[in-house]
Formats: sequence, structure tokens, C-alpha cells
Amino acid sequence: MSDWFEDLPPQWAVTRLKNVVEDVRTGVWGTDANGGPDDIACVRVADFDRPKMGLKEVTTLRSVPEGDRAGRLLKRGDILLEKSGGTDLNPVGFSVMFDGDYPAVSSNFIARLRVRAQHSARYWLYCLAASYATRRTERSVRRTTGIQNLDQNEFFNEQFPAPPLDEQRAIANYLDRETAQIDTLIAEQQRLIELLDERRSAAFRQAFPASPATALRRFVSSQRPLTYGILQCGEPYPDGVPYVGPSDMETDGRSPRLADLRRTSPEIAAQYSRSVLRSGDVVVSIGPAYGKIALLSDELSGANLTQDTVRVDCNRSTLDPNFLVRLLQSPQVADFWDMQITGATFRRLNLGTLGLTPVPILPLDEQRRIVAELDEVTSKIDTLIAEAERFIELSKERRSALITAAVIRVSIPRAFAIASAA
Repeated sequence: MSDWFEDLPPQWAVTRLKNVVEDVRTGVWGTDANGGPDDIACVRVADFDRPKMGLKEVTTLRSVPEGDRAGRLLKRGDILLEKSGGTDLNPVGFSVMFDGDYPAVSSNFIARLRVRAQHSARYWLYCLAASYATRRTERSVRRTTGIQNLDQNEFFNEQFPAPPLDEQRAIANYLDRETAQIDTLIAEQQRLIELLDERRSAAFRQAFPASPATALRRFVSSQRPLTYGILQCGEPYPDGVPYVGPSDMETDGRSPRLADLRRTSPEIAAQYSRSVLRSGDVVVSIGPAYGKIALLSDELSGANLTQDTVRVDCNRSTLDPNFLVRLLQSPQVADFWDMQITGATFRRLNLGTLGLTPVPILPLDEQRRIVAELDEVTSKIDTLIAEAERFIELSKERRSALITAAVIRVSIPRAFAIASAA
């Protein structure tokens, strides 16, 4: 008996996945499409719609000769298994179903599974989803040279519960209905988040109306001009100097926590004294991952910067740091940056463009009034967004738990009883 499930109904068998699948075929990548008769849709892992275990719109065309297509053409009900690739967050081994009616093949990073006639492909897709969600699939993952590969021999030797065909169909139909309801609720919350984001953007646009402005660099302290970090982190140095980089920052302006920062040796940090940080400095990420902003807390005084980050020391007699943070979060500034870097071969925000960012010329008391009013409005919106995101997270957890309970857990008899009565 498997270590994965127990207390199966007496009419259920236990079988290895290889006994369920009649054909497994690795896909083909072909060559660049050329508009000829060999062009065909090619499913990539990027086309996987993971939440729905299906496919997004497949737009990639590849040239695949007739001989290479043989045995690889997809048909509705085929299961597509990612066998190579993966990331730490999304390990290799995820499966989706092909439900199209158009000619297509899959890429060479995907294996096509076609189940035998006495089995329900939809039920087995749910089994593979449960195996992936419970991390059981990871037992078959091999990591070499930075890429993850699925050990297919081990993967297809895994055991699964195998009810009779009519029960497979009943459970799959039950899960189809229940997960569709959950997906609808998730979609509604995602739409709510979009609407709230629009309200948040409108609040920022209203807070910063058109007014006389000057370049950001004009507001920067002359004693500590705009500068970016070129600090090389080197080997980890637990008791060394903490440093801030784009990966330590969010888009909400909050300061990174000292305990979360990496550190480097004092000898390396001493080479970059110009980029030493103080409490109240505004740090902005530039480079390709631009747009993250942080207003530094007291505990980060003495820290340093690494690549693709810029320190802004506001002249506080003319520019409030909190006002600058809110301004840099505004859609107006995002539009300005986007306009400045449009057409560049590599889309990167640089020090010069940041220095040119227009800042409204307003008295300090007016800046602080705008910050207070904006914080009041956006805090309510942010609370609603956080609640919606939490709802989505819990719904996804429920979806995964429902599938797991229906196909592998001890609650299988109860799940089937519900499915049969539905």
C-alpha cells in the first residue's frame, strides 16, 4: 500500500501511473515559423494556465515537418506534463489538459500523456494535481546544471488510487463543478482588486494636479547629491555592513527590515562611502526592475547600497521625504519614466532620468497636507485589497485541499458519496 493514501473503498484498486497511460510522447520544438505549410501551433510551458489546469491562448507557431508531427499531434483530453524547466517556486512536474480543437504539438519540454480508454483523463489530471500540491511529485525531480528534470521512470512508477471508471467520472464531474464555483469567486475578487487599483491610481492623480514643477535633483541636498551604489556583496559576512538592493524593497515605500538584509565586509563597504545611508533617505530601484521605493528607518543608518539602487537625500527645508515617496508612487511619475525610456533597447531607469523627474513646487505644509489626505484614502483601499488578496489565497488553498481530499485522502468515501448524490 502506498504511503500516500489509506482507507480506500474496497472496490478501488491501487495502480502505478504507467498502467493508466497508453502513450507518452515528448514534444518537438521544430524551427522558426516561415509561413509555410509546416507551421503549427506549439504549446509551451508558458501557456499553462496553472490555476485552471488548462491552457491560455496558444500563440506560438513553429515549423514542424509532417514526419516530426507523427504521434505528437495533440487531441482534446491529452494531459500535458512539464518534464523539464521549473523554478524554485514552481517546480517541474505540473500538468494541464489540452482542450482545443486546433492542430497543435507541444514543445520538447513537455510530455504528452494519453490515458487508456478504461480511465477518465479528467480524473487522472486531478490525481496529478493532488500529487503536485502535496509535493509528492518532487520525489521524481532531478536538478542538474541549473535546470530541473523529471525522472520519468520514477514518476510513472508512482502509485495512485484507481476507482472504477464510473466513479472516476463522478468524482471528476464533482470536482469540475466545485472548482468552477471557486474559480468564479476568485475571478470576482481579482476584478475587485483591479477596480480598487483604479481607485488608488485616481486618488494619486487627484493628489498631484498639474502645477509648476522642477527636476528632482534641484531638491536634493548638495552635501549628499544623488548617488547610486556599486557595492559588491562578496561572500556573506554575518557581522558586517548591511546593504540595500532592489530585492529588499517593495513598491509601497516601507523601509526594509535590518534583520532581512544581507551584509558585506567593512573593508568592501568602506570603498563606497558616498552611498552610505541615513535615516530618512529615500532609496529608489533603477535598472530593469525600477520603481521600488523605500523611506529608510532609523535602524538602517550606516547601511549601504548595492547595484541598481539610488539614494535620494531630500533637502528637507523644501521637500518632505514622505511627499517624495508618494509622488514617486504616482501614475504621473510612472508615465514620465515610461515616456523617457520608450524606445530603448533595454528598458532601464537610470540616474539621469531619475534626477529629471518633475516635482511640484509646493510649500512644505501643502506637501504634508497632501500626504495626510492621500494616506487616509489609500489606507482604506489598501485594506480592501489585502482582504481580497487573502480571500483569493484561502480560496486557492481550499481548491487544492478539495482536490486532494477527493482523490487521495481518507475522506475519499465521503467525497464520492457527495459526488454520487449530486
